[in-house]
Amino acid sequence: MNIIIIEDEKPAARLLQRKVEKLNLKVNTLLHSVEESIEWFSRNEHPDLIFLDIQLSDGLSFEIFEKIEIKSAVIFTTAYDEYALKAFKLNSIDYLLKPIDEDDLEIAVAKFKSRTQKPENLQLDFEQIKRMLTNPVEKTYKARFTVKIGQHLKVITTEEIECFFSENKGTYIHTTDNRDYLIDSTLEVLEQEMNPRDFYRVSRKFIVPLKSIKEIVVYSNSRLKVILPTYNDDEVIVSREKVNDFKDWIA
Repeated sequence: MNIIIIEDEKPAARLLQRKVEKLNLKVNTLLHSVEESIEWFSRNEHPDLIFLDIQLSDGLSFEIFEKIEIKSAVIFTTAYDEYALKAFKLNSIDYLLKPIDEDDLEIAVAKFKSRTQKPENLQLDFEQIKRMLTNPVEKTYKARFTVKIGQHLKVITTEEIECFFSENKGTYIHTTDNRDYLIDSTLEVLEQEMNPRDFYRVSRKFIVPLKSIKEIVVYSNSRLKVILPTYNDDEVIVSREKVNDFKDWIA
């Protein structure tokens, strides 16, 4: 069986290769861009199966299929959530949501082995992807949280949130009235749940809303310090690797 992986992040491609080969399959080729893939397909026999990331460093992967008539089966590997993909899930072999779970990978490979996909179905997948990326499904973001205070429940809206922070393996909401509430979540989960236009993860410890930023101060080692209205238990520092992205976000 001839298998290739198209993934722009080389460490992620190698990790997927190792996971696939744990299933006693051989990955023959790793490709990392639209341009490289077009050149490879024009010179080589097409594989039986492609593990395909949708967004590559130099464009969207369906551009490959606009230039080359591909007759291979495809398993998508993508950061897009299942709601955006469900419209064409049945026409492809499967899709794997990053980070890729090994059990899901094994199921996807089993699906591939159990049936052969027709080329016209493959082309339909890419037309659907194209439309979705042009007119993406609107994602719903979290607007309120329910916290337990003794025997009572309190609803906290996003307008009341001054920041999220982690401390001693717990995650907390700090509100505009200078109170902290423990929540059953993690900053990693909150990054996905909160509207990225309004909330930004400045460091491993803090997520802050744009509306709560009172002041931004140049800090040591090319970092920035964010001043919030009431939170002063710890310094809210924008890590150096996030500074440029943070500046784009507040612009």
